[in-house]
Amino acid sequence: MWSHRLGRLRPMACGVEELRQRRREREAEMRKARREQQLISKRLLREDAPGEAEAARAATVLGEAEVQQFLRLAQRGTEEKEREKALVSLRRGLQHPETQQTFIRLEGSMRILVGLLTSSRALLQLEAARCLHELSHSEHPAVAEACLPATSYLLTYLSGHSSDFIELCLYTLGNLIVESEAVRKRLLPQGIVPALAACIQSPHVAVLEALGYALSQLLQAKEAPEKIIPSILDSTLPQHMLLLMQPGPKLNLGVAVEFAWCLHYIICSQVNNTLLITHGALSTLGLLLLDLAEAVQRMEDAGLELLACPVLRCLSNLLTEVEVEDVGGQMHFKDERVVVALFILLQFFFQKQPSLLPEGLWLLNNLTANSPTLCTSLLSLDLIEPLLHLLSLSNVSVLVLTILCNIAEKGPAYCQWLWPGPLLPCLLNILALSDPEVVGQSLELLQLLFLYRPEASKAFLQQSGLQALERHQEDVQLQDRVHAVCQTALHG
Repeated sequence: MWSHRLGRLRPMACGVEELRQRRREREAEMRKARREQQLISKRLLREDAPGEAEAARAATVLGEAEVQQFLRLAQRGTEEKEREKALVSLRRGLQHPETQQTFIRLEGSMRILVGLLTSSRALLQLEAARCLHELSHSEHPAVAEACLPATSYLLTYLSGHSSDFIELCLYTLGNLIVESEAVRKRLLPQGIVPALAACIQSPHVAVLEALGYALSQLLQAKEAPEKIIPSILDSTLPQHMLLLMQPGPKLNLGVAVEFAWCLHYIICSQVNNTLLITHGALSTLGLLLLDLAEAVQRMEDAGLELLACPVLRCLSNLLTEVEVEDVGGQMHFKDERVVVALFILLQFFFQKQPSLLPEGLWLLNNLTANSPTLCTSLLSLDLIEPLLHLLSLSNVSVLVLTILCNIAEKGPAYCQWLWPGPLLPCLLNILALSDPEVVGQSLELLQLLFLYRPEASKAFLQQSGLQALERHQEDVQLQDRVHAVCQTALHG
């Protein structure tokens, strides 16, 4: 992070700029490594009537003969009720992986099921779709490939009138999309993006939530940045997604969560984040941040973390595209309310969701990196001490130190708020640790503090600071920085 100094300090302005640049490079590497583990998963809709629940649980693995018998009855039974009952039995059997494998091995089985899916009989069509849904939940890629002939029909039915049937088709497509590149290759030229754009205008919450799921699965495809996201950005989907994420009485948590993750995957692709900002993404996300903090204050925090995580990630990543000082017009990011809201959430995470602390601190880091205004807000609101309390948590200590560096590098006036105070004792405690990453970040902060507040270096020396540094002088990763801090402390 620091260059080799060989016992000689560069001029202060150059040194501070170097510290800033190297810290940004390190953050970029961390952000790249953090380019979010994907939420690739599958969802299963099972809505058996209460009277059928016990029968479903008792369903056994079907052999080849049984699968053939149920398919024959479903296709050629003399009564519709008999045909429907056969499909119900087949669907229950398909809950077992063994039956799924048997089904796809049988010649003509998928052709029969697709024929029933396209039947004019609504109940048979629904049960056939439910069978496909069970198959789509399989963990075996071969099962998804076997469902390929049905995907075009599932796509067509997204323009139907039954919200329940559309919801089922969306979840089934979502499960298949994430599993099979062949499915994606077929659906993209057939118009899956326009079909999803049409679905987003549905008045049904369940359809919107299912749509968000299917879209998020599509966005996680490895080819998404080149082949999928550009067409999504050219559609009306982004604008409608942002509308559905607007805080207010009509906001539905489940829908907002799904589309926040969709937005997150689009932002991470970095295809055209400027367009999202133009559509008001920062404003919508900023208002959501304030809304989440208000929900915590009202003690209405059930499920809040589900939305907080993607919202924080979206904001963090979008703010790397533009400086905070330039986006105040969209949503008052220079307003101290943003800082207050973020600290309310950090306190909530600390108490109830510690795994989300890094997400909140990443956002705080990106907010303070280039914004003297927000750094001033942190100081004037006496929020440094709450930040220092988080230094005891190993998973966020580097982030906390980075935020403090953001403040210190703004100059002498900012460092006057940091010292005298509890910061120096905290840094001395950190120097007793053996983690080179944490110690290295604390050395950077000490260097900035000593450059801008020479009095702090005297206090450091009086509190046995040199002895604390000695234990790291043989560490190859730290020795240059240790030497630089020693020189600054001793000679200014």
